[in-house]
This record gives sequence, structure tokens and C-alpha cells, in this order.
Amino acid sequence: MISKIIVALDGSEQSIRAAETAIGLAKVTGALTYVVYVVDGTTSKADILDTWNSLGIIEKRKRKMKMIEKKAKSEGIQYEVKILRGAPSSSIVKFSMDIKADLLVIGSRGLNQFQRMILGSVSHKVVKQATCPVLIVK
Repeated sequence: MISKIIVALDGSEQSIRAAETAIGLAKVTGALTYVVYVVDGTTSKADILDTWNSLGIIEKRKRKMKMIEKKAKSEGIQYEVKILRGAPSSSIVKFSMDIKADLLVIGSRGLNQFQRMILGSVSHKVVKQATCPVLIVK
């Protein structure tokens, strides 16, 4: 039985689709859903590559999180928003183990080709390290 779902959000289109999928699953199962955003230091690496303006980074994060919160509220699911700090893949995996998650939902890729080459694929690392099932959404 699925009672705890984590969805990792980075603001990419794939992570938005992953959040929509997780919300749909939570509605069917009644699971508590954790919407997780990981900040690597003061800013995430993907945000730095996408946005040079620090106010723009903060506003971009807030808009994406608010959009998902609004969707979760409208669907009537139980959810919590968690902002984690550290390396994205290890932070997501550690949080999933800490709460004993039943399912982890993540976008297939949040970065463009250049960013993946420099930073690595978070979804790939999560799949390799996670102790619970992982659903990758394209």
C-alpha cells in the first residue's frame, strides 16, 4: 500500500509533470505527498545556469512551488512542502529513507544536455541510490 509519496521538484517541465503524476496517485491512494525542492547551497546549480539574477532565482522557485501547491490543494490531497539543502540526489534519497517513503516520483531530466554533462543526472543517481520504488516521469 502506498501511504507516503515524495515528488522531487526542480522547476523543469519534467518535474512539473512528475508532480502532477504524484498528485494523481495521491488522490487515488490517499497517500501523504511530500513536495521536495533541494537547494544546493544558497542557489541550485541549475538555477545558476538558467538565471543570473538572484531575485529572479528566488521568484522562479516560489512561482513553481506555488503552482504545485495550488494543484495539490485543488485535488484535495494531503501534502507537505519540504525544502532540503545539499546535493540533490543524496538529499532526496536520505529524505526518502528518513520518512520511509513508499514511492519516489521524479522527472526524467530537469537539465539540458550541457547542464547534464557538467552536473550529472539527478534522476539517474536517485534510481541507483533509492531504497524505495522510483517512478520516472517523462
